[in-house]
Amino acid sequence: MWGGRFAEGPSAIMREINASIPFDKVLWREDIAASKAHVAMLAAQGIVTDADARTIADGLDTIAGEYERDGVPENWDLEDIHMVTEDRLSQIVGAAAGRLHTARSRNDQVATDFKLWVRDTIDQTDAALAALQRALVTRAGEHADSILPGFTHLQTAQPVTLGHHLMAYYEMFRRDRSRFADARVRLNECPLGSAALAGTGFPIDRDRTARELGFDRPTDNSLDAVSDRDFALDYLSAAAQTSLHLSRLAEELILWASQPFGFVRITDSLSTGSSIMPQKKNPDAAELIRGHAGRITGCLMQLSMTMKGLPLAYSKDMQDDKPPVFEAASLLALSVAAMTGMIAESTFNIARMRQAAEMGFATATDLADWLVREADIPFREAHHITGAAVKLAEGKGVALDDLTIAQLQDIDPRIDERVYTALSVEASVAARNSHGGTAPAQVRARVADARRVLNMGDGA
Repeated sequence: MWGGRFAEGPSAIMREINASIPFDKVLWREDIAASKAHVAMLAAQGIVTDADARTIADGLDTIAGEYERDGVPENWDLEDIHMVTEDRLSQIVGAAAGRLHTARSRNDQVATDFKLWVRDTIDQTDAALAALQRALVTRAGEHADSILPGFTHLQTAQPVTLGHHLMAYYEMFRRDRSRFADARVRLNECPLGSAALAGTGFPIDRDRTARELGFDRPTDNSLDAVSDRDFALDYLSAAAQTSLHLSRLAEELILWASQPFGFVRITDSLSTGSSIMPQKKNPDAAELIRGHAGRITGCLMQLSMTMKGLPLAYSKDMQDDKPPVFEAASLLALSVAAMTGMIAESTFNIARMRQAAEMGFATATDLADWLVREADIPFREAHHITGAAVKLAEGKGVALDDLTIAQLQDIDPRIDERVYTALSVEASVAARNSHGGTAPAQVRARVADARRVLNMGDGA
């Protein structure tokens, strides 16, 4: 490939450190698509003959069939997917193959291939997240009235509905999808034709190749085009944020599946057992999702550190741009698929959740709100009165609504029998009917909105 400049071939060490074919062979479909678009443009511009362009395109189709059937051969002497394909093309079509690389460089070639791969991966990720959202919305609709304790600091705070809880994750993944969509818009400029770094003297038509490959436009600066990996960092940033949301949901499922909680029974198909303790049912899929978040975030850090000090334009460091992206994409796809299965197939213990919601004085805030609303007591004073009621109930080992009216009036005579309408967990969640609140009516409204966004129909 570059032997004309060197008297000796590379050492074994150089051969091994320099070759990227073991991982960049993943880009073969993108490489062939970009090469076909490039040679068609060269022919249209009169830079190569129509006959040579047809020969090259047919040869590339033959190679695509071979790769699809047999995989990409790993010839480390040829370094990367670009040269492996070009070498095979020369074997098939002869000297005409040498015309394919006219007016391009491996620098703009790999930037184009990589962008195409990341763009397709974003589309696949978006579809997978939409499926996860549909699972969340479906279960939220089933459980708009199901009550469980809401926590702050992992301490019982106020009753909420399971539907409301699940829809919180719908919102997280909605934002994640928007981040991937934003990344896709930014990346959709075509580097092909930027050549090594300065553009080319051939009369190429970059708009044509951009259109052919589904880009919105060609890049406007050749130096930036070949050295830009922002699109990969954007993808990894969105992937890392998504993995954090998946990890939070996984952690809750792990807690909920434990015997002290008992809120959920994770589907057998996404659980494992113990080699020594036959009673065990381990939430391994959820735990691996939680673990994958660290690896995906690490991939973002890895590429960030690779790019942090590179001058324009291309440097060989950038060969290490692809492994972290490929790894993150694989881990994220597995994580989303596993979480979708767990949400869709797991069984929630409604009675246990409601029982837990009645513990921990979860309706204390409702008592304080009642005092403000019905007895015209300033909230800070109502807060103090409620604290005294909680202390009394705790000392007697009963729930707030088990205190007698006489006991409550000993704390403050302004309390009357109407207070009991506010102290049940059902009354508590029903009262939170502000937009975005946990009231069943609000949950159903948000579920209906989400079903329309996701084209799920009305759910009837």
